[in-house]
Amino acid sequence: MAGRGRGGPGAVSIKDVARHAGVSIATVSNALNRPELLSPTTRSRVLSVIDQLGYVRSESARQLRAGRSRVLGLLVLDMGNPFFVEVARGAEEAAHAADVGVMLCNSGQDPAAEAMYLSLFAEHRVRGVLITPTGTSSEQLDALRRNGIPHVYVDRVAADDEDSCSVSVDDVVGGQLAVRHLVERGHERIAHVTGPMSLAQCRDRLAGARDAIDEAGLPEEALAVVETTTLDVAAGRDAGSRLLGLPERPAAVFCANDLLALGVLQAMFAAGVRVPEDVAIVGYDDIEFAAAAAVPLTSVRQPARQLGRKAAELLLAETSGEPGHTHERVVFQPELVVRRSTLADRG
Repeated sequence: MAGRGRGGPGAVSIKDVARHAGVSIATVSNALNRPELLSPTTRSRVLSVIDQLGYVRSESARQLRAGRSRVLGLLVLDMGNPFFVEVARGAEEAAHAADVGVMLCNSGQDPAAEAMYLSLFAEHRVRGVLITPTGTSSEQLDALRRNGIPHVYVDRVAADDEDSCSVSVDDVVGGQLAVRHLVERGHERIAHVTGPMSLAQCRDRLAGARDAIDEAGLPEEALAVVETTTLDVAAGRDAGSRLLGLPERPAAVFCANDLLALGVLQAMFAAGVRVPEDVAIVGYDDIEFAAAAAVPLTSVRQPARQLGRKAAELLLAETSGEPGHTHERVVFQPELVVRRSTLADRG
């Protein structure tokens, strides 16, 4: 009979527990939520019946009665990217400290999947949403807010949303750091492998790269842009093959994230091109695999766990019910971590 308590048409209800224990529904509720109101004998009898029947209380119903959920929704672009794993860990740390859980979902950079998960968050009446958007989610987010579910942007500035907080890294500065480093190493033909321009992060990193080219007094043509549809290793391998097929191969490559950079590195190795002697490579994010690559990658480091933690803290503060909440735009600064993939002797 215990199996009936897991949900479905035959699920054990609080009425069933009350009937088997010979008590009122209110007494069962007190046994679960306010045990100090019951005698030890009564509470023990009720808990024993709960165990025998396999009753599982409806947390969502309890939260609706209480007026506040104990779950945050977290929607990221790509859980295959270790950067977002660290973001999730940071969010969980802050949430768990507040006795709140996290419902983690992955849009896979797909606007349709993003919309579906935002609808799911609304159905579950989560306390709030942490989101790294695909770039087309404003209407769904507005609908959530109208239903009392606020959101905080993670790894993106809430430039066009005055009613929300955001936690991000200055990606323009990050792009500048990467390309400035390559220019200082003597490179004048640089490729930038980037993801979809619908992503603000990709646009900003490209803008920073172009700023560094202009700062160095190099012509616009010194930066060749190769756009990919995704931000993973496979897309990096394909971009690397495209670079190898150019009439004049670039001397250095700046990639919009480390997964792309690892893919470019693999393509170079497969073609017998030496890194960094023939081609220098810079990544972005500084995931753990960057330092562990066959040729350790120079990368622009983002404080991923701090991003997630701070975003969750802002969302929890906004949903605490305390008056006077002020929306914040928190922007962290990136740093360049130099490793062997850019350190060839340029003579």
